[in-house]
Amino acid sequence: MTTLWDTTGSAVVKELAAQRRTGGAVLSGVALTLVVVADESRVAEAEEAATHAAEAHPCRLLIVVRRQLDAPAPRLDAEVLIGGRLGPGEAVVMRMYGRLGLHAESVVLPLLAADAPVVTWWHATPPDRLATDALAVFAHRRITDSSIADDPLAALKTRAVDYAPGDTDLAWTRSTPWRSILASTLDSVSGRRGEALQVRGGRIEGDSSNPTAQLLAGWISSRCGCPITVEDAGRKPNSSGVDSVTLQLDQDEEVAIHADRRSGAVISQPYRPDATVALPDRPLGDLLSEELRRLDRDEPYSEALEAATGVTGLAGRSPEREYVWFDPAEENGDGPRPRKRATAAKS
Repeated sequence: MTTLWDTTGSAVVKELAAQRRTGGAVLSGVALTLVVVADESRVAEAEEAATHAAEAHPCRLLIVVRRQLDAPAPRLDAEVLIGGRLGPGEAVVMRMYGRLGLHAESVVLPLLAADAPVVTWWHATPPDRLATDALAVFAHRRITDSSIADDPLAALKTRAVDYAPGDTDLAWTRSTPWRSILASTLDSVSGRRGEALQVRGGRIEGDSSNPTAQLLAGWISSRCGCPITVEDAGRKPNSSGVDSVTLQLDQDEEVAIHADRRSGAVISQPYRPDATVALPDRPLGDLLSEELRRLDRDEPYSEALEAATGVTGLAGRSPEREYVWFDPAEENGDGPRPRKRATAAKS
């Protein structure tokens, strides 16, 4: 590892090339470039998750930490690593001070792996409009996390208003185990009947302010065409915000899945004994790794987001974003003022 204090973007590029010559070429197996935008308080957590994801998806890891944007002078401190604490690949951790943080792309763009797709993940509060951040505009996929916002449901609505194909949310990824169990359970009931079943309605008990619970309800509603309510449970749900899911079927049948306190779930369905399946709390690295498996648009997510927020027409939006740069120091009564526009490449 080499630490460069008060350096420049070109010096970081040169150091990375020098370390590659010294340590041997490790770029040939890179599948993508993962750009991580993290708050200083969350850097360690982001590094751990990104390192875990990089083990399954070889990538060049670029971590951007915007610090003290009001600092009087711009400054860049960087750590350059190959085969170090951030995994076997190439990694650069960049802490940016002053107005350099508003132009992070000027340092990041020269570091992108050639001909490799780009994924940007915010382990921090993302901008309300991703088009105002060049790190979002040049990315093929954009990963946010509504769950860490001060107001998670408002953040979920913001992501719907600002949505473009290629966006996703780790609040959605946390619902994967529940979606898998629900799909297999309903397939089992349908197979026992020998005919298709119909879901008439249902409810989710858990934390109604949790975006994962809302997205799960939206997914069921969009798939089954019936209303699904989210109700606060009497006890604290697991990290997904979901304590149980109950679905009313035709023929007066009911399917229920309850999370227990041993990282499992109990499935109750008609004419069969209760069954227990695994439902573990998943670490952040597993969630990120799941999202890196695909680089195309996530249509089930957009449909669930529509149903959860009431914002329609998401799937029909253009996958292109128009970059809008603004200076947050120059605001009028209507908020930030756009200063320059450029057409972005396709996501």
